Amino acid sequence: MSLEEISFTDLMASSIHDMKNSVNVQVHALEYIANAAKARGDLEAFNSLVGVIAQAHRVNANLIQLLSLYKFGKSTYPLDIQEHSVAELIAEAVLQQRAVLDFKGISVEVDCADTCYGYFDRDLMAGVLLNALNNACSYTHDKIRIAAHVQDGTLALRVEDNGVGYPAHMLQGQGVQASKGVNFSNGSTGLGFYFSARVAQLHQNHGRVGTLTIANGGAFGGGCFVVTLP
Repeated sequence: MSLEEISFTDLMASSIHDMKNSVNVQVHALEYIANAAKARGDLEAFNSLVGVIAQAHRVNANLIQLLSLYKFGKSTYPLDIQEHSVAELIAEAVLQQRAVLDFKGISVEVDCADTCYGYFDRDLMAGVLLNALNNACSYTHDKIRIAAHVQDGTLALRVEDNGVGYPAHMLQGQGVQASKGVNFSNGSTGLGFYFSARVAQLHQNHGRVGTLTIANGGAFGGGCFVVTLP
């Protein structure tokens, strides 16, 4: 195969896949070291490593999002929409974030009935929820609320925090503007918003399409990240 025949996006996807594997190896090694530090009572080292591990998980999640978006573009993602427990989805996401939540002193309130079920691709929605939790962890003061309910055949999943909320320019574009550029002051690329919006749009039912919206207010007066799925 000549260089001209190699798609740049295919090359990027292959490189991202290799990077993701390398990050996974590093994360496992860091978790082993952190657990060893905790076992010997070195809490200072353990707490320092928790922050590093959290950022490594964030990088890994971003790489997975990029690969997913690549597959969306190629129409090769194996979308698997089935009925799932929303409460279980939330519980697993909170469990994955538990070390970071405890480290930062963030409390999580969950408002979701055990009987709440929805139709969605579980892996994709797990990625959306983890992305929302990561953002909330970065901007909240000390509280996060995750709420979910089904009304009129539509599942609404909300992640709220008690931070300062989204800036006006993001609210005007409903997060779309956040995905169009790079903010060098805080390192934001808008990838998480774009990924979450694309995932929502992939969920369609009888002419209705999933949506991602952002707002300020909610139970704590901060940012509200809301995904609705038909």
